Amino acid sequence: MAETEESRLILELRADSVKAFNELYRMYVSQLYYFSLRYTKSACDAEEIVHDVFVRLWNMRRHVKATATLRPLLFVMAKHYLINAMRSNVASRTYEDYLAYSDTVADNSSQKIEYDDFCRQLTAALNKLPATQRDSIVLSRFEGKSVDEISVILNVSKQTVYNSIHLGLKRLKGLLGDIILLAVVCANEIFTI
Repeated sequence: MAETEESRLILELRADSVKAFNELYRMYVSQLYYFSLRYTKSACDAEEIVHDVFVRLWNMRRHVKATATLRPLLFVMAKHYLINAMRSNVASRTYEDYLAYSDTVADNSSQKIEYDDFCRQLTAALNKLPATQRDSIVLSRFEGKSVDEISVILNVSKQTVYNSIHLGLKRLKGLLGDIILLAVVCANEIFTI
């Protein structure tokens, strides 16, 4: 597509054109997905990053500069989401190490109490979420289901699943703080709801 065509789409996007947004999405979705996949090594994480980039683009559409191309902006946003994902991944590995360690010393009552308290707080916070958000997070993060599988299970669109996971994790972060959220992001079989 010629730069003048993309420039026109950017101007239309700034004027709230969903059609222009969809066209820009089609232009860049594959490039951003494969860029993200190269670093995350996870299709689900790459999809989530691309989703977050385009949600952010839509939210800031009126502030986008009228330029010839959105490519630099979109890839910078993707890079920032990738950095955040990598930071979370490093921190989640620390939590996984903690869980492995606490399993080896399960007879230590103070650690058992701490772990049980963590599970209670996490369960209580998850139960404060709307049902779709809670179910999407549990299916995605605890049961390892893909967005497509969750969409079928919950009988909602894939976009609803993306939004539910994104908003649910954001709300959990507010309820529990960064350390506990990292456990939710990486947890598998901590408990059943």
